[in-house]
Amino acid sequence: MSAPELAQLEMLAQVDELVAKLNEWVEPDIGWEPLQQSQALVRRLLKRIEGLRVRLESPLVVATFGGTGTGKSALVNALVGREISPSARKRPTTIRPVLLVHSNTDVNLLGLPLDKLDVVQCDTPVLRDIAVIDCPDPDTSEAASAGSNLEQLHQLLPHCDVLIYTSTQQKYRSARVVDELGQAATGCRLLFVQTHADVDEDIREDWVAQLGGRYEVPDVFFVDSLRALREQQAGHRPSGDFSKLQDLLTTQLAASQRTLIRRANLVDLVQSALDHCRGQIADHQPQLVELEDVLQEQRHKLVGRMSEQLRDELLDSRNLWERRLISSVTQNWGMSPFSSVLRLYNGLGNFIASFTLFRARTSAQMALIGAAQGIRWLAEKRSEQKAESRLEKLSAFGLDDAALRESQVVIGGYLQSAKLDPQLAAPGNLEALRHEATRLEDQFLGDAAHRVDQLIDRLANRHSGFFTRWSFEILFLLMLGYILYWPARNFFYDMPMHQARSLAIDFYITAGVFLLLWSGTLVMMFTRRLRRGLNREIGTLAESLAQSKVATGLFPDLENTCTAIETHTERLKALSNMTSDLRRHIAAPAGLGAALPEEITVQS
Repeated sequence: MSAPELAQLEMLAQVDELVAKLNEWVEPDIGWEPLQQSQALVRRLLKRIEGLRVRLESPLVVATFGGTGTGKSALVNALVGREISPSARKRPTTIRPVLLVHSNTDVNLLGLPLDKLDVVQCDTPVLRDIAVIDCPDPDTSEAASAGSNLEQLHQLLPHCDVLIYTSTQQKYRSARVVDELGQAATGCRLLFVQTHADVDEDIREDWVAQLGGRYEVPDVFFVDSLRALREQQAGHRPSGDFSKLQDLLTTQLAASQRTLIRRANLVDLVQSALDHCRGQIADHQPQLVELEDVLQEQRHKLVGRMSEQLRDELLDSRNLWERRLISSVTQNWGMSPFSSVLRLYNGLGNFIASFTLFRARTSAQMALIGAAQGIRWLAEKRSEQKAESRLEKLSAFGLDDAALRESQVVIGGYLQSAKLDPQLAAPGNLEALRHEATRLEDQFLGDAAHRVDQLIDRLANRHSGFFTRWSFEILFLLMLGYILYWPARNFFYDMPMHQARSLAIDFYITAGVFLLLWSGTLVMMFTRRLRRGLNREIGTLAESLAQSKVATGLFPDLENTCTAIETHTERLKALSNMTSDLRRHIAAPAGLGAALPEEITVQS
């Protein structure tokens, strides 16, 4: 197999892949009106593509297109060398379209609405590989009403492969004809012909300037159709640009070029449809982005409110978390002077209560003290149970109905402008969200308790590091060493050497007070450090728990729809880029023009 044949097969495979991806793209119903309209357009496009595939090997269909009196029928007569279609220069003469085909052509393979056409067989060389339609004028009726010229054109033009656009010095600026050409040119190759060369001035440069922004215009033919017909009837070869036009039709539109032209038309058609879809989606993208922003804003608002309430609930048990944190810190430190002070502070209540036993003088006093200790123990147990119950309360911490209704009202106003179904923010979705939250309560409770334990372990490790530990140990030992220094000096130096008296009891009382104050100051500094870190971590934990509680968002169906829209829009962009690449690589035969793709501005 030759390299050109391989390249041809590869290109066909790429076109098949594009069509397959388009079929996948139109399948899911996302529920967004602009996207549904785009999918409907692509479905109609796929039906037209299937029609192109069916008639892939049939002759190319060439249609004349132009305003009233531009010489379409005269041009058709000159092309076939016979006066088949009546012509006139001032008034429209083609009321019913005329199809000119070779006698060997099976008209049923052309895919045309034959009941709308007058079929004429003509054994002329130019019709061996093409079929020519002499179309009615697009500017003789105001609307595409039943049976009108426009209605007939709209039925025929989707089946055409090449349009011969005819105009004259007087008609080339006709807005009506140009508008109709803009609709008809998509998915077709174009030939531009200025007729009436015998009486009109050559306005091709100005015409090209008028067309250049919207069409590829490789050449414009300046012909005199009546003269060309007379020359052929006299047995002579046509002269001038008509001869070049006839050569192009017989060579560039030959059977060997059919697949190339139809494939290029198909890709152009897909490109135009996808550009239109992207433009339509881009027009509604700002409203969708605004909706997503509001949805995210409402979610953050609710999460912030829940986070604040969860933080208050957690901080109600801060004393218990603080005692657990100090216990964990002292356990990490092991036995040391300052850790002993921390243990004493953490168990200060029990320590003080133990001294009351020494004051008991009778069995009744002992019983009262024991009862008081039991009550304290029960109170501590209740405090721990209360803290655990708060975690259970967090697990059932539901979404506030008032906040949800407020968010629903706010978001509902944006749904309509974004062309989305208002039911996506219906109350049933709120009930489903609460039901989902209840289903996950056990997992949430275990996660909350586990994360509280992790929080305490993390803070304990952070505040029992080498630098922190030895900073407080040294500060405590400095005061303790300073206090012990004076009794030691008095006992070992002043009394033996200078016969000094031993230190009075007032010194020891004062030293004890200062040691107590210093120890309290260090404990206060350390616990304040722990408390600050604990508050910060509790705030982070509360926000995280609120995030997990509303992990699916306020309106999961709406958020899923927005995500699906973004995904489908990105897929559309990828398909458009793929089509653009194919369009650059698939080139129709030289000399044929085409509509240029639209510039689409899509909001990112």
